[in-house]
Amino acid sequence: MRPLRIIVATADAERLRAALIVVSAHAALGGAAALFLQLDAVGLLRRPIVAPQDDAHRAAGLPNLAALLADAQALGVMISACQSGLALCGMTAEALPPDVEVGGPVTFLQATNDDARLLLA
Repeated sequence: MRPLRIIVATADAERLRAALIVVSAHAALGGAAALFLQLDAVGLLRRPIVAPQDDAHRAAGLPNLAALLADAQALGVMISACQSGLALCGMTAEALPPDVEVGGPVTFLQATNDDARLLLA
C-alpha cells in the first residue's frame, strides 16, 4: 500500500478531524501515514484539544478530536507540527500533545517519496 501523507493547511478543526479519520483508516489497513499541520493549523493541537463540533460528534456516538488524535497515534500515524506555526500561534513544543514532532514543510516533503499520496486538507 502506498504511503499517505496529508498537510492540514488551515486552522479548521473539521478539516483536521477528516484528515485524522483518513490517516487512521489508512494505518488500520496497514499503510504508512503521516499528518503535517502547517502554520496556524498548529493551534488546533493546543492542549486541551477541543473542537467546536466535539459535542455534536459525541452525541452521535463519534469520538472527539482529542480521541481521534490519540487513536491515530496509537495506529502509528506520524503527526508533525510546523515550527513556524508554533511561533505564529504563540506556542512552544511543550504545549503540543506527546509524540507530536516539530519540523517544517521541507522536512515533511523530504520524507515524502514518489510513491506516496500527498493530500492537502
